[in-house]
Amino acid sequence: MTITPPALSVFETLESEVRSYCRGWPAVFDRAQGARLTDEDGHSYLDFFAGAGSLNYGHNNPVLKRALIDYIERDGITHGLDMATTAKRAFLETFQNVILRPRDLPYKVMFPGPTGTNAVESALKLARKVKGRESVVSFTNAFHGMSLGSLAVTGNAFKRAGAGIPLVHGTPMPFDNYFDGQIPDFLWFERLLEDQGSGLNKPAAVIVETVQGEGGINVARAEWLRALQELCHRQDMLLIVDDIQMGCGRTGDFFSFEESGIVPDIVTLSKSISGYGMPMSLCLFKGELDIWEPGEHNGTFRGNNPAFVTAAATLDAYWADGQMAQQTRARGQQVEQTLLAICGEHDSARFRGRGLVWGLEFDDPARASAVCARAFELGLLLETSGPQSEVVKLLPPLTITPEELDEGLRTLARCVRETA
Repeated sequence: MTITPPALSVFETLESEVRSYCRGWPAVFDRAQGARLTDEDGHSYLDFFAGAGSLNYGHNNPVLKRALIDYIERDGITHGLDMATTAKRAFLETFQNVILRPRDLPYKVMFPGPTGTNAVESALKLARKVKGRESVVSFTNAFHGMSLGSLAVTGNAFKRAGAGIPLVHGTPMPFDNYFDGQIPDFLWFERLLEDQGSGLNKPAAVIVETVQGEGGINVARAEWLRALQELCHRQDMLLIVDDIQMGCGRTGDFFSFEESGIVPDIVTLSKSISGYGMPMSLCLFKGELDIWEPGEHNGTFRGNNPAFVTAAATLDAYWADGQMAQQTRARGQQVEQTLLAICGEHDSARFRGRGLVWGLEFDDPARASAVCARAFELGLLLETSGPQSEVVKLLPPLTITPEELDEGLRTLARCVRETA
């Protein structure tokens, strides 16, 4: 299939230059279902992007759509601030019974606002309030959001520069394997903490992604995460896991940190927690950390009740029996086998990932963008990640069928060959 870019007149003349995804995918999309989108000219696209991880259960999932339509048709509450509603109660009870209790996780639930960066800002604010300190440690190539507090713990220089002011109270440390195994884990971090002359203020917390999605699909080892938790406990720092893109089953388990056996002090969730792509985020934290005063952190749109409805339906449909995690791992093995074959054919390529998040990296950074551009021409939506956009990022819906996944992987292999 060859796609002819449409005339995007109103988008080009009226919309801000800040738009980005539409530049790589010059189509006007009209409908979507499951793992496919359709543009206004009737061209179909297989989606290996999934709303940047917001559509883990596909577009217009029929189970979730039915729950949402029923709720709207009975005039259920749409906007509720933080008022008690039947929809919020149903979500909280389902989240507790399906997710928290079976994992013995001792978390309180906070609704900080509709986006991932809202959740991160609340986590940072809470950690500083609890510990009475300002500094927060993050990691190289981290991405935590686009508001100022989140940018201060983000590594990407381009995104940080957009702040326009100094980004303070954040200190970067090397992520797992940053030095290719040449330096022992946390050697530099511990030395700075213990040296009174290092200039590092005692941190309130450490924030980490178990898999750095925007940073290039950098996967932290389970033993590295366990050692990080131990370091935090030893040095009286809170451990925050940003699970905004990698949570809700993306790596297999519901939380990406489950495999390592750690229990973070604070966890942020967003993207696919609503199940349907609607704005919703959570900040989870251990009960003893709940020292907020009423109204000390709030937001007008933290009570998105339709999102509570689809979120509860998602948990009931996909997480009550444990099948989703097994299916995601099986689909991940399917991806891994294809990437092994691609890298066997192209010695300039490497891959890494977990579950259904994978990255294909090339020696020539420009190659990844060329692969994604060719994929669009062939009806496959892929994006790049990494500080130089050097990684092709695979993020299909968790509900994708084996046949659809195979179709997309065959297209990917073709694109790599054709851009060699």
